[in-house]
Amino acid sequence: MQRSILCAGLLLGFAMPAHAQSEDSKDVPRRYRIAVGAQGTPSYPGADHDAVRPLFDFATARGDEQFKFEAADENPNIALYDRDGLEAGIVVGFQSARTRKRAGADLAKVDFTVEPGVFAGYYVAPKLRAYAEVRKGAGGHEGLVSMVALDYVERDGDSWLVSVGPRLGLSDAKYRRAYFGVTQRDAAAAGIPVYQVGDNVVHSVGLAATGIRQLTKRWGLYGYLAYDRLTGDAARSPITERYGSKNQFYGGLALSYTFGRGVR
Repeated sequence: MQRSILCAGLLLGFAMPAHAQSEDSKDVPRRYRIAVGAQGTPSYPGADHDAVRPLFDFATARGDEQFKFEAADENPNIALYDRDGLEAGIVVGFQSARTRKRAGADLAKVDFTVEPGVFAGYYVAPKLRAYAEVRKGAGGHEGLVSMVALDYVERDGDSWLVSVGPRLGLSDAKYRRAYFGVTQRDAAAAGIPVYQVGDNVVHSVGLAATGIRQLTKRWGLYGYLAYDRLTGDAARSPITERYGSKNQFYGGLALSYTFGRGVR
């Protein structure tokens, strides 16, 4: 559920040349909307406190088309297929490190993790969008983690948009061991029981809402609120009970700016 300015900048670098080529070849005006702000997210999965991080969003639309909906808690992505309501492509997420200082206990460190993967989104009804992404940790937790979402979207073109829907977090045992398992070493150092994760692939359930409001032709507001409740292995872990929280809160607000030849 984190947006990285660095990642988004890299994705923008890949996406922009294709946009420019399409505009030059078809001579269709294109609009761009960029939003930059701040968000509060858990310091690491299961943390009982939040950290302030950048919030970034980028969208583009051609001619009179409206900006496509994308929930604010989705990770940055590039669509490689987009037809008949189905969108699919590559996605990348980031997970902050869990350090002893952040955890407030002598627990094993989990390094910063880059999570490349794939995503797909499909409109099962005109105002109802299903979305899923699967990511694999490179470094850090090195596990497999996934998000499944369903959003009801209400909008008035690009003037305003509101979406809300449930979330499901899934992961493999390697991911859950990294954040919620307790080894003999951790148990002795932190004074908590040894804990081995089981087969509960669902580690959280939650709800998220995104809001967009255009204030003028160029300036607007972009924000979101989200809540996850840890379940299964994640909820029962002594780390969560002693040093973390089952309740995970997210939220952010950004100022958006729309530009391009298509802005009127």
